[in-house]
Amino acid sequence: MALYLLFESASGYGLFHAYGIDEIGQSVDAVRASVVDLDRFGKAVKLAAFTPFSSAVDALNQCNAISEGIMTDELRSFLELNLPKPKEGKKAKYSLGVVEPKVGSHISEVTGIPCQSNEFVQELLRGVRLHFDRFISELKKSDLEKAQLGLGHSYSRAKVKFNVNRVDNMVIQAIFLLDTLDKDINSFSMRVREWFGWHFPELVKIVNDNYIYAKLADYIKDKSELAEKDISKLADLIGDEDKAKEVVEAAKASMGQDLSEVDLMNVKQFAQRVMNLSEYRKNLYEYLVTKMNDIAPNLTSLIGEVVGARLISHAGSLSNLAKCPASTLQILGAEKALFRALKTRGNTPKYGLIFHSSFIGRASTKNKGRMARYLANKCSIASRIDCYSESATAVFGQKLREQVEERLDFYDKGVAPRKNLDVMKAAIDSMVNDATNDVDDGEKVDASAKKSKKKKSKAEADREAMDLDKPSNLADEAEPGTEKKKKKKKHKLEEEPQEQEKSVAHANGDAEENGTPKKKKKKNREVSEDAEPKTATEGKKKKKKSKTEDSD
Repeated sequence: MALYLLFESASGYGLFHAYGIDEIGQSVDAVRASVVDLDRFGKAVKLAAFTPFSSAVDALNQCNAISEGIMTDELRSFLELNLPKPKEGKKAKYSLGVVEPKVGSHISEVTGIPCQSNEFVQELLRGVRLHFDRFISELKKSDLEKAQLGLGHSYSRAKVKFNVNRVDNMVIQAIFLLDTLDKDINSFSMRVREWFGWHFPELVKIVNDNYIYAKLADYIKDKSELAEKDISKLADLIGDEDKAKEVVEAAKASMGQDLSEVDLMNVKQFAQRVMNLSEYRKNLYEYLVTKMNDIAPNLTSLIGEVVGARLISHAGSLSNLAKCPASTLQILGAEKALFRALKTRGNTPKYGLIFHSSFIGRASTKNKGRMARYLANKCSIASRIDCYSESATAVFGQKLREQVEERLDFYDKGVAPRKNLDVMKAAIDSMVNDATNDVDDGEKVDASAKKSKKKKSKAEADREAMDLDKPSNLADEAEPGTEKKKKKKKHKLEEEPQEQEKSVAHANGDAEENGTPKKKKKKNREVSEDAEPKTATEGKKKKKKSKTEDSD
């Protein structure tokens, strides 16, 4: 059976035909020995076809597809064009050797080309990679190196690209540092207790908290200088006035030895360092809480910030945690116990890092395994929502936490929990309602802004009108006589139409006396209503016309 080799380079796809395998040997060791010698290797492998990438962007897309185990359309057309086509109804008399088994399985599923990826094929492809520039005469070694460098940079840049607000690497570093700080602060606090205990041994029994003990060691310095006037300050440090009085009383009758000023100064400096570390630890914890709420809000609301951060750091990233099944997430952190149980054929562990969750502690002994399995299932769902959802919301995490609480009640009291489908529907509805409320709030803000703008524009227009009215009022005050004349003219014009209406009413009364019909009355009324008020000049003109008609 003939063997073809698919080689993915930075400049394009290459197809090689391994026709002389018998000359170099069919064992892996024989191929390894012949790879270095080009004359010997060139007799066994020859170039069948080569297609370059059209651009750097195309090369990056092809590289991403190969890394994910996907065959692109370009690769499919290249293989179908250059590989020999089998007859209909018969199997191919050749096989295709590839480096990535996932790519080979995808090629065989889609095209039916038989693929293989074993150690023998990989050694042959290693030789092809070593002498690739010799097989293609037009391709220079410098050009190939430039293509590899450019593709390597662009591929790494695309893989490293991330959202600044959702960087899980920061969470991983923060939780590692938090664990380290806890260990260091505990060991340093014990050293402060032991060191200052030589001077004031009774203080250890009175104060149990390491941070408060370091504060007192920094404040007291020399126990012989303590007096009743210091009780108020000690009460502020400890938070309990009775304990402050007890400290002062113990200092008076202390069995500790006296220390020199240099020794006390060193103890004070070391206590200050422990205090600073404790304060930094608090700030770091607040930073971790904010980052976890940004990166994995659902996982945080379900299982807590610290446990969620430990799961992400142990898996390597949030995407790796999302890819883990619930069974793997359940025992994440208990790998040693798992492999020891598999080796000794003992009982496998029921929980790993999720044991630190409060739900496992609240469950009864017989239900801890069930609770761990159920909690791992919900954590897997929450991590996938956080990893692949575009909008950061903690609604699903809150609903999943409610489900875990209901499961605890079911194990303890027998109360039937809700179905997962109903809970997820309720979560989606609440998320949609929150989105609509946000949109409505935005529209209200816009409407209020528009109203305020309109009010401002109206106020400005009123001000301008007032400014325009002021000079006109001044002019009216300056000429009162002209205003009186205008009023007289208006009064005359209003009186004239009233007189005309009276004359029309007289004419209508005469007509009724002569027995004229009522219809004419209506017509006369309509005419009188429609008629415009006649001025004095029009009346004079009509008199002149009537005089001329009489003379004629």
